[in-house]
Amino acid sequence: METTLIIVFAELDGTISPGALESVSAAQSLSQSGFAIGLIGESIQPALAQFIGCGASRFLAVTGPDFAQPRYATDSAAAEALIRVAGSTLVIAASTPRAQRVLPGVAHRLGGRADTHVTSLSAVDGQPSVTRWYYRQRMEGTFQRAQRPWLLLVEPGCSAACPSASDAPMPAVESLKVEVSSALQRTQVIGRQAPPADQQTIRPEADVLFVAGAGWTKKQADGQPHVADAERLILDFLRKSRASLGSSKSLVDISGEGQAVLSCLSHMNQIGQTGATPRHPKGLSTCCHGEEPHAVGWRFIRERRAINLDPNCGWARGKADVLYVADAFAVIEKVNALLAQHPS
Repeated sequence: METTLIIVFAELDGTISPGALESVSAAQSLSQSGFAIGLIGESIQPALAQFIGCGASRFLAVTGPDFAQPRYATDSAAAEALIRVAGSTLVIAASTPRAQRVLPGVAHRLGGRADTHVTSLSAVDGQPSVTRWYYRQRMEGTFQRAQRPWLLLVEPGCSAACPSASDAPMPAVESLKVEVSSALQRTQVIGRQAPPADQQTIRPEADVLFVAGAGWTKKQADGQPHVADAERLILDFLRKSRASLGSSKSLVDISGEGQAVLSCLSHMNQIGQTGATPRHPKGLSTCCHGEEPHAVGWRFIRERRAINLDPNCGWARGKADVLYVADAFAVIEKVNALLAQHPS
């Protein structure tokens, strides 16, 4: 019989990422006999409260100041201890940068296997089956493994978050003691650098993804490009809507063609065939054609809308739920004015 463990890394304030609650839903689709949750962090009480009523049969924890920092040496030691004590054959975790950095190495220590970019879990003939994406998420594969323990990193946004029951009692926790030598503490996090909130354009947790295409830098109705106006409109929209900014490959590559560019964009904003595949509830594409290399980046966007002057563009051919045949400059100018009137 498979025994399942969910490993959760607590944030510095003790809370957890949304993906951790989604990994519980993924485990529920596999396990018929319950599962355990293993928590790692300096303080786990806020995180523990979010798992009340989730159906876990056992809670384990490795806590203390040594486990506050996202450090490979201490995180891997804690995860290994949790897996050994729980005796788990299946280990599930949200695919966060911290888990991605640690769990494949832990699988090697335990003589197991690890798979990343998992999008769904199911039971086939009583055996766990995994679905994941390949080749920049353009191909989907489903497979099983015989080797155990099997560590699975589940992509955020692929499952509904498990709801908590606030009226249930706080569960009992088994605390594990993991010795941390000075050699494991050589890496220290001395600070964090991030742009000011009004300059940050990539927001993974935003409700809306705003994608700019190369049309923003092309000649407009008066025969002249208006790149400065385009950048002003886009940044104003991002500040007021708190949306995340994406870009088509043609726009981030346009500087190599000697054309004017939007200074707020880099290859980090690119989505599509060779870029990121974001998972936002809503997406608004502007001045993009919606062809396959770009639209593949939208496969997890739940509601797709587009603005384009061409009624026969790719977005109109089944790729957008709603297509606005209009001038993006005029539409975003009007939207910004409305957002200014209703800032909430």
